[in-house]
Amino acid sequence: MAALRPTRHLIFLCPDQLNPEGPALRDAHPSEDVIVLGESHVEATRFPFHIQRMALIFSAMRHLAAALRTTGYRLDYHYISRPEPISLAGILRQAIADHRPESIRMTRPNRFDLIQSFEGVAREMETPLEFLDDDHFLTTPEVFKEWASGRKTLVMEHFYRKKRKESGWLMEGDQPAGGEWNFDGDNRKAFGKGGPGLKPEPIRFEPDSITRETIADLKTHLPDLPGSADSFGWPVTPEQAREALDHFIKQHLADFGQWQDAMWTEEPWLFHSLLSPAMNLQLIDPREAIEAAESAWRDGKAPINAVEGFIRQILGWREFIRGVYWLEGPEYGSRNALGAEQPLPDFYWTAETDMTCVRQVVRQVLDHGYAHHIQRLMVTGLYALVSGTHPWEIHSWYMGLFVDAYDWVTLPNTVGMSQFADGGVVATKPYIASGRYVDRMSNYCSSCRYKPEASTGEDACPITTLYWSFLMEHEETLSANRRMQFQVANLRRKSAEERAAILKQRDEWLSKTLRCPPPTS
Repeated sequence: MAALRPTRHLIFLCPDQLNPEGPALRDAHPSEDVIVLGESHVEATRFPFHIQRMALIFSAMRHLAAALRTTGYRLDYHYISRPEPISLAGILRQAIADHRPESIRMTRPNRFDLIQSFEGVAREMETPLEFLDDDHFLTTPEVFKEWASGRKTLVMEHFYRKKRKESGWLMEGDQPAGGEWNFDGDNRKAFGKGGPGLKPEPIRFEPDSITRETIADLKTHLPDLPGSADSFGWPVTPEQAREALDHFIKQHLADFGQWQDAMWTEEPWLFHSLLSPAMNLQLIDPREAIEAAESAWRDGKAPINAVEGFIRQILGWREFIRGVYWLEGPEYGSRNALGAEQPLPDFYWTAETDMTCVRQVVRQVLDHGYAHHIQRLMVTGLYALVSGTHPWEIHSWYMGLFVDAYDWVTLPNTVGMSQFADGGVVATKPYIASGRYVDRMSNYCSSCRYKPEASTGEDACPITTLYWSFLMEHEETLSANRRMQFQVANLRRKSAEERAAILKQRDEWLSKTLRCPPPTS
């Protein structure tokens, strides 16, 4: 189409930067600028994305577009229904051709490849491009790089304490509130035989006409997306995100801390905030979440261990992980320090396995696009790690099937924290355990045909078998890790006969585990 009037700035909004008050929109002029939003088929098929993930992103984009139109802004919106597949760079190129702007403005994208592709389009179209700093986050990549410079290891706890001191959050003068920096020791309780008991349900949002139309469009134009959209209830506007935060603070925060690592059959939500999907779309500011939690503690409505644990996830871990993504560079995803080469088993796509823990979590992910951090790290991540799954395969699964997954957060969490494929940049040790850990933190094992304490025999827990075989395979490397001394010492108590039996059990298990490529759109 031809531009009807001159365009000053072409304001391009990336699909994960949907804050209506974000940097790119703050100085936007309704009549002089054009705002571009695009549902890219190429982006939607980068990984085997869960239908709820794509419905969340596209619905949030459409809601933002509707709000901007209502306030008089000029919008150039590209729908997934367009006949030819197009990339985000292609959408930008077409928008430049249509509107002939004096310049392009956008918040700096949160991916290396998008920065490069947008810069390439700007050069090709001979149009100035300005990247604005993304102040949604609490630390810039430059500041994180300065902090990391000269350190032999990057310890999240050290970074977190620095951020606490700088921000003043949960501080009493120059001392941490409650007398401790970290209350993690109080936040690892299991439910016991009685389970979680009666608890408030998390807030869920009935899909409105925009969301329903979005889901219908996805089913028409991307019919092979995995997962189910039936339970969709994620916040798709800033107003809904704030409502979700308020609900969590009032109904769940007080119990979140002590139970944050616990798992229970048919309980996908428990006491978790469920805010990461909205926060990673920039529908809600992390500062708002931190300050609401701190206020709850200061007002006596939530204990310090719960509030500190929640704030650490945002101010500490979220910012630390993003810093690692930018620090380590675009080649980070190719790392494979442990030489893992197994393909991802097919039950990650079907939930068809006798392992109750894996079946429960995978089924939950297929139904909702969500699992909490221990289900990710110590069930699906644990199995992938001890079975020797190639890091990129499990990364692709996390990227595809989780509604809150984006490169900057998922890549370091998977390659670094979950799979130890970066050799220790993110984590100081591999996060491995036998089935006994799952048994201690859940009721999954009580209904499973496998016995968590058994590593050989018909009832042997595959995770326990694979745990011991992982220790054997990497014994030399792990023995040099101070934090692995206890586990290596336990391994060395096993006789040659026990080791041989475990390896035989492992080989039999892996040989009968079906594998298949992920679904494609």
